[in-house]
Amino acid sequence: MRKGINRILDANINRAKEGLRVCEDICRFVLDNARLTSGLKQIRHGIEKTAKRYTRLSCLLEERSAFKDKGRLLHAHNELKRKDITDIFFANIQRVKESVRVLEEFSKLKDSRCALYYKQLRYRVYELEKKAAEQLASLRHSG
Repeated sequence: MRKGINRILDANINRAKEGLRVCEDICRFVLDNARLTSGLKQIRHGIEKTAKRYTRLSCLLEERSAFKDKGRLLHAHNELKRKDITDIFFANIQRVKESVRVLEEFSKLKDSRCALYYKQLRYRVYELEKKAAEQLASLRHSG
């Protein structure tokens, strides 16, 4: 029944952190916004801290099998193309929200406190997304 759970956790920890890094770089280098950059970085570190506290990362690595992953070669038709930086930001922040939700749900099988931490991080993502959206909209209209 628990087969694959560590692979799910591993994939979603990585996916969330990667998406956060992309959004963080946009806020840092394009929007030049230290508060958004810092907020996203704190969430990224929060995911790492929560994962380390409640999951043996060595177990995740042991079960990692990227080349055998059946979803590795699947791509949505629009996944390989982006219109602009705003599109990149929203594609990645969506990945983050989805991944943190998956972490929250599957963590319920291990420790409800862990799931609660992921839930809190997810709501922080929603807030930062809103703030970044406002700034990206003003950037789009000015440039």
